Amino acid sequence: MMFSNSQFEAAVPLSQSTQSTDPFSNSSASKSRGTEGLVPVTVKQLSEAYQSGDEKSNFQMDGADVTNVTLVGMVVQMVVKATDVSFSLDDGTGKVECRRWTNDSSDSKEMDSVQDGMYVRVIGHLRSSHGRKQIVAFAVRQVLNFDEITFHFIDCIHQHLQKSRLKSDTPTQTKPVELSAASASSHSTSNVHLTALSNDFSGQHSTGGLKNCDQKVLEFLQQNFSIEKGLHRDEISRQLKIPVDKTMESVRALEEEGLIYSTIDEYHYKSTTES
Repeated sequence: MMFSNSQFEAAVPLSQSTQSTDPFSNSSASKSRGTEGLVPVTVKQLSEAYQSGDEKSNFQMDGADVTNVTLVGMVVQMVVKATDVSFSLDDGTGKVECRRWTNDSSDSKEMDSVQDGMYVRVIGHLRSSHGRKQIVAFAVRQVLNFDEITFHFIDCIHQHLQKSRLKSDTPTQTKPVELSAASASSHSTSNVHLTALSNDFSGQHSTGGLKNCDQKVLEFLQQNFSIEKGLHRDEISRQLKIPVDKTMESVRALEEEGLIYSTIDEYHYKSTTES
């Protein structure tokens, strides 16, 4: 079985202090259901997620499609190969298999610091292979502040209760899960012409709910989604002709919304979804 009983008590993390990171996101289209960006989940919740069709269809949790997820737990049964690193993540509610492909040196460097028994945050794509759920990770970060574990479980509970309340409020018809305005804007497919971008830093919001500066940064990162290591903050600032401090304000706002995440260091950022 993919999911099994935990190898440690859920209360153990609260009495220790070790290792954190930033959680982040993605969105997928759906004709009739709400969609989620990056969803904080427990292994138990993953075990209860289901697919409405074949293995290519999206998973569903609490009435919404789920594509990208983030979990926090202990690394166990780690196996290092030439092309990838696989391990099980045990979060106290069960275990799930994770795989991190090491296609370049930055990927390998990220996994070099990960060991069995270490607490990490995993950010990745939920998929099914031969009827078994697994996570294809695109980020594995060591937990440096143990409050991150407590926060993660609270976040999971909050998200579940919020979506359950939304479902109960609409008994006669399906109501899309109310994403934050910034998350909704991640579906934008508008083309960004860098030479035509205006240098407007007012508080005015775009139709997607993001400030103009935030929207420009997001769209620029989405257009450069193919760059594996992401873009340096100085490059973003230079290309968009936005001051570095304003760029970082937008970066922090987009991180909080789960629309982008840092990659090889705290200065490189990548969008969680392509334009």
